[in-house]
Amino acid sequence: MSAGTIAERYARAVFELAAEAGQLEQLAEQMSNLAASYQASPELKRVLENPVVSSQQRDALLAAIGTRLGLSQTAINAARLLASRRKLRILPDVARRVRQLVDERAGVVRATVISARPLPEDYYRRLSTQLERSTQRRVLLERRQDPSLIAGVVTRIGDNVIDGSISGRLAELERRLLQD
Repeated sequence: MSAGTIAERYARAVFELAAEAGQLEQLAEQMSNLAASYQASPELKRVLENPVVSSQQRDALLAAIGTRLGLSQTAINAARLLASRRKLRILPDVARRVRQLVDERAGVVRATVISARPLPEDYYRRLSTQLERSTQRRVLLERRQDPSLIAGVVTRIGDNVIDGSISGRLAELERRLLQD
């Protein structure tokens, strides 16, 4: 079974528990914070994934991390379950999928807008309005900057990418020229 399929199963289980407890948004945020902490610390990864570390030590460490991050018991238990089954490496995928499931239930879609430089606030408002009209959902924009774009904007919504950057246009022109 692929890691994506496994992550999907765990994410759905965590989502169901959060839905029953009425803690969807909180749990999605907590799982994201836990995954970020896990990914940010190679030492933590080594300890949690080390087969020599006993399950009691691993549980105690996860409980301490959970307390420090202010995690609910549901989030801590999800991490413990992944650890007990030697699946902590998929924690970031589980957290990402839980966030997607929560967003789907709330009718929200997340979009990433990447520009070479900061754009006027009015631009973001207009873009958000246009994206909401086209998707028929509420849109949350994440703003990023990438000077390599030269100019223009790249917008990502799920798997869809709208590349209006100069570097994207130059790459497309190069591809066309090389085809002929």
